[in-house]
Amino acid sequence: MAENTNRYPFLVKHPSAGEGGWHAAIFIIWVEFAERFAYSGLSGNLIMYLTNALHETNTTAAKNVNTWTGVSSLFPLLGGFIADSYLGRFYTIVAASLIYLVGIILLMLSVSVLKNATLFFVALYILSVGDGGYLPCVQTFAANQFDDDSPEEKNAKSSFFNWWYLSTVAGSLLATFLVIYIQDNVGWAMGLGLPAIVLVFALATFLLGIKRYRKEGPTGSPFTRIAQVFVAAIRKWRVDSTHDPHNYWSAEEEHNDESHLQSKQESESLASTNEFRFLEKAMIIDDLDASSKAKNPWRLCSVTQVEEVKLVLRLIPIWLSCLMFFVVTAQLHTFMIKQGSTMVRSIGPHFQIPPATIQGLVGVIILISVPIYDGVFVPFARKITGHPSGITVLQRIGIGLFLSILNMIVSALVEAKRVSVATENHLLDNPEAVLPMSIWWMFPQYIIYGASDALTVVGLQELFYDQVPETMRSLGAATYLSLVGVGSFASNVVIEIVEEISSKSGEKWLGENLNRAHLDSFYLVLAGLSVVNFCVYIWLAKSFVYKKINVTHQYF
Repeated sequence: MAENTNRYPFLVKHPSAGEGGWHAAIFIIWVEFAERFAYSGLSGNLIMYLTNALHETNTTAAKNVNTWTGVSSLFPLLGGFIADSYLGRFYTIVAASLIYLVGIILLMLSVSVLKNATLFFVALYILSVGDGGYLPCVQTFAANQFDDDSPEEKNAKSSFFNWWYLSTVAGSLLATFLVIYIQDNVGWAMGLGLPAIVLVFALATFLLGIKRYRKEGPTGSPFTRIAQVFVAAIRKWRVDSTHDPHNYWSAEEEHNDESHLQSKQESESLASTNEFRFLEKAMIIDDLDASSKAKNPWRLCSVTQVEEVKLVLRLIPIWLSCLMFFVVTAQLHTFMIKQGSTMVRSIGPHFQIPPATIQGLVGVIILISVPIYDGVFVPFARKITGHPSGITVLQRIGIGLFLSILNMIVSALVEAKRVSVATENHLLDNPEAVLPMSIWWMFPQYIIYGASDALTVVGLQELFYDQVPETMRSLGAATYLSLVGVGSFASNVVIEIVEEISSKSGEKWLGENLNRAHLDSFYLVLAGLSVVNFCVYIWLAKSFVYKKINVTHQYF
């Protein structure tokens, strides 16, 4: 490998990188903090701008928020592909951050000087493009600053995802308390101008650390490597299967072939597994391969390349079984905010909490629960289970999915109480009235959501980083992020179906008058769907095979 590393400069580690991954990662964390600060300051209060300033209906505004969130979360698939195939993660982050900055400046102009709704939506989707390049790269780029060849840095990386998530939550939390208050009480121009200033500062900080970063160049299209395995397997479907390793194209032989480079030597040690056996025909050396002077990558693939495709295929069912969690998440930024706007939000005689600010409780819970999980629960569970992380990543995600079911049940009970208060005070037909019920009634559901989010989201981030091929880690991050987008679109589909069915029975469950709507029933529907989803997840997780590096232990 020394010879290959010298031949390809982008594989050489920066000499300062091994002195501590945190020394480099700290610069990257600042730009992540700023991006989350800007994004949450907009997304957290977007439904209020659409309904109050642009006069959209509650349902239309909720769908527009979900659509924008969905598109923003799907663009990372393109951004991850560009980073892995052409630009590399570092330059993709820089370019995407500049696009993001342009978007937020245009957004600021659209709500102040120009006051143009069309420009507002154009600017929103420019932000989506910037997010698409930024999100799939930044966490992976930061994680790669930790040297896996150093035991100390490898151990530090195991805690990295928890502390990284804390930085994103801190940015979101500050935006929820500060930016949203400014938007509601000072103006949207100031409320968007502050995030723009923070973004400029963070980008400058990120560039200050340029000499410390361990940077890897593009490794070629991961889609091509995946396609080669399927094409080769199809072309050899008549070839008899064999278990003789001498008839397989090995990873070592592939590394001697300059047309197929791996970004790290670790990929050589992927062990063969028994799943998706039909793909293994792609690595059988038949008579035509043996007689050819040069290896045809569309006829013959290595054991490693086939196992990389298996890794991707294993994650697809898990991805699908986590969709309902993000359907539940979509309610946090839409209907729950509208609920809060009908409740008493006063603290003292002169201060009112903006309805969207209540989301900040989620961030507070995460800031409390993640250090407790990492510093108290993991060491305790490690002594019992013997697993390095206390429990497996799939167990962590599963607990979070269960809590999301509980969250919807509690949300339904709170909404039923809110409607009963409206009934008792003869305010059912006065949707603009503030009900004599404190917004703190919503506190329990936000606590549960915060704990659920800390478990599920961090778990998914780790899963889609660790269990994808090394050459596809930007796309792995993008695939996790796409859950947010597809979950938002799925939420729109559920809203459409619920409206269609309920309207036939006489009254829409999600009508404009929340007091006469049946939001509690809608939440119970989501709870029921989440139960079905959870059962499927448990079944899939029990049979999941983790990445095998030579010999590994299997856990669930």
